[in-house]
Amino acid sequence: MGETNGSAGVGSDTALVRLEGSPAGGDFVILCDHASNRVPAGFGEPGLGEEDMRRHIAWDPGALPVARMLARLLGAPLLYPDASRLLIDCNRPIDAPDSVTVRSEDTSIPGNADLPADLRARRISGIYEPYHAAIDALLDERARAGAQSVLVAVHSFTPVYRGRPRPWHLGILYGRDRRIADSLFATYRGEPETVIGDNEPYGPWDGVYHTLERHGEARGLPCVMLEIRNDLIATAPDQERWANSLAAALSAARRDLDMPAVAAGER
Repeated sequence: MGETNGSAGVGSDTALVRLEGSPAGGDFVILCDHASNRVPAGFGEPGLGEEDMRRHIAWDPGALPVARMLARLLGAPLLYPDASRLLIDCNRPIDAPDSVTVRSEDTSIPGNADLPADLRARRISGIYEPYHAAIDALLDERARAGAQSVLVAVHSFTPVYRGRPRPWHLGILYGRDRRIADSLFATYRGEPETVIGDNEPYGPWDGVYHTLERHGEARGLPCVMLEIRNDLIATAPDQERWANSLAAALSAARRDLDMPAVAAGER
């Protein structure tokens, strides 16, 4: 893959996957699973109006601008699918009940009810599979070049869910590999005004860690998922502030990876 700011690869099967930046750049790979609320032709319709399609149920508002700024600051490539999660959620296994959801929060998704098998298959082959194939191809290319790949998935979450306020400003999500997460927790402990969620508002047990389980943990790569409350990244200045903060914290975490392991008795 050469440097690009468009589709990943060549051909219609990758037309909805966007790669921005140099594939070989830096030590990080930035992912944004829910970057877009776009509904491309040929995959059916969720059956919702424009107002609902602007809500968090259709995408992660603010996540893509932050991911773009973060990728630029870290000199990293950014990959994301350019289609709404209401067509198919690229951060869920294809056999998960909410892969093609019929209800999101308290909103029914009429276009997904009784979805014909051929349309579901088209969403898998046209959106889900090309996205994950592009991640694999990028990581394979970086591995062949001897590059480090720390995977960072950028998401956003709604401040109120089913009537319950969420107090966190940033959620740091991790699974078996908590190397990056632990460093981020240490950094943000020095910022008491920032409320940090430890596997909040979600955790891997909620089925939200699919992309990083498949591409990070399966390869033994350091990985972390970042959930930013979307009312805190609604404007360009706020997006820039969060990108700068996260870039500094992630750079420190990357340096920590180079430190020799400390035996338990020496802590």
